[in-house]
Amino acid sequence: MTIAITGVILAIVMLAAVLAMLLTRRLREKYAALWIVIAVAMLILGLFPQLLLGLTALVGVVLPANLLFAMAILLLLGVSLHLSWEQSQAEDEIRRAAEELAILRADHDDLLERIDRLEHPRASDRQSIDRRDELDG
Repeated sequence: MTIAITGVILAIVMLAAVLAMLLTRRLREKYAALWIVIAVAMLILGLFPQLLLGLTALVGVVLPANLLFAMAILLLLGVSLHLSWEQSQAEDEIRRAAEELAILRADHDDLLERIDRLEHPRASDRQSIDRRDELDG
């Protein structure tokens, strides 16, 4: 009985922590949904332990603890796969942003160089400008 009470308390603490992180914007909604579902499942199994026994019999597992460990492993594999996908997406976005930044920096440097040449023409540039002015004038 104390294990069930401990499970209920842990589920409530987990639910409160997730909601607090969600409200303070330290956790995004798409991740919070997963943790809320896990906390609610823990709460339900803590309040009604006979559900785990029935599920164990339905699946054909000998011990309820084995079923819990199997479900936890599957959950962790799913979370790992999801986070790997998110990291791949983030790496692609970072690479694209770095490429765009490099292009923008090159354009910026080119514009600065052109402005500098217009504001401070070199002697050879001044001679060609003077010749053009003489021909035009």
